[in-house]
Amino acid sequence: MPETIAAPAPANLIAGEWSPSATNRTYERVNPWRPTETVGQFPSSSAEDVAAAVHAAEQARREWAGLPAAKRCAFLTDAATRIEARVEEIAQDMTREMGKPVRESRMEAARAAAIFRFFSGEGWRPVGEVFEQSLTGATVHTRRRPVGVVALITPWNFPAAIPAWKTAPALAYGNTVVLKLAQDAPLTGLHLARALQEAGLPDGVMNVVIGRGSEVGDPLVTDEQVRAISFTGSVQVGQGVREHAMRLGKRVQLELGGHNPLIVAADANLDAAVQAAYAGAFWSAGQKCTATRRMFVHESVYDDFRSRLLTRIEAGHIGDPSDPHTEVGPIVNQRQFEDVLAGIERGRREGGTVLAGGERADPEAYLVAPTLFEGVGDGDFLSCEEVFGPVTSLYRYRTLDEVIERANAVRFGLSASIFTRGLATAERFVNELEAGILHVNSQTAGADVHVPFGGTKGSGYGPHEQGRAAIEFYTEEIAVYRDV
Repeated sequence: MPETIAAPAPANLIAGEWSPSATNRTYERVNPWRPTETVGQFPSSSAEDVAAAVHAAEQARREWAGLPAAKRCAFLTDAATRIEARVEEIAQDMTREMGKPVRESRMEAARAAAIFRFFSGEGWRPVGEVFEQSLTGATVHTRRRPVGVVALITPWNFPAAIPAWKTAPALAYGNTVVLKLAQDAPLTGLHLARALQEAGLPDGVMNVVIGRGSEVGDPLVTDEQVRAISFTGSVQVGQGVREHAMRLGKRVQLELGGHNPLIVAADANLDAAVQAAYAGAFWSAGQKCTATRRMFVHESVYDDFRSRLLTRIEAGHIGDPSDPHTEVGPIVNQRQFEDVLAGIERGRREGGTVLAGGERADPEAYLVAPTLFEGVGDGDFLSCEEVFGPVTSLYRYRTLDEVIERANAVRFGLSASIFTRGLATAERFVNELEAGILHVNSQTAGADVHVPFGGTKGSGYGPHEQGRAAIEFYTEEIAVYRDV
């Protein structure tokens, strides 16, 4: 018999009440490591649920915005403490519902608490600037006001961190929220909502709906009371969100895909580069928008790097994500699993050589072995499009001019990394790589909670997330002229 694991609150949160969908429809979420295990039953929500959630947020908006920022942020401090106390519980649920290795799940759950704690400090930071009028010398000052009701649409691959880094600043700056959790990973996000509710957050300030994007996301984007939409997910869906929202005059923030290069210079520390390449490409089963998809290695060290990386892949721990030693767990669901295998097969058909992996690694789990390609053409599918799994490709290069041009020759611009001991090489990389996040001597994945996060080109749209940069999206700046 399949095993069922109860969710903390397998329901929508609307106006302070946990409730089923208006239609009472549900769906089951299975464990991608053992698909016979049901993690829980969750609401399959509809436009009616969205309307109720938006109405609740609108009703709570004025009173919440009228609270002093320090009082609003006290709720975030309390919630951070509650999340910290439940890191292990949250991590275990994250691992069960979307397959992230538990050692990474623990780090992500702790990161969610750190995000709440960082934004709790916004209650004591400046809310504007003071100027002098040029003609009279009288005062002009700026203030920031909350936008209003904001819709937050989050993905399954970081089910704690991304809902946290959208929700925390939205609330800190005085907005009310409707959070649409990913259908493939709702359980983790419900932990965050529960922590805020237990902290005493007023009813309606944060609302949560769960369901399919077409049934929940679309009505959320088009609701006239929603003033802004922050979306993280696929390029195709994100572009649709932007088109709909902009036609309606809403502000939009998008974080989309990546096709991130790692460059290994002739003078690189190869041991460090190999470790970063492995982690960047394969941790979380490559299910990160910042994962390493292309590895450009100088021809003078290519063979040595290739050999060391293959040794590292051979020594890697893949399998059960609940094992603390596991580095690579399963793909989130069957559809994504099949998409990854299809991408690998297309890479083979177009002439790429599989040096490692390339196949299913468990008869039951949605597990793909870490896959390394060689001989992929710059115009081939694997060089241009993101396969959202543990798949990466190796390329030789001769000159810095050449590799910068090739690294930039994609429509994405999220993250990039270089390994070098040369200051001049590092400076050229920083000045010329077309990406929003640049790493020198570290992997392409990873970001601090207090630092802006976001991409360029086709990887993002609108103000960046995280750190103090979040204030640009979640507030409107006004200028106030005062004459005596």
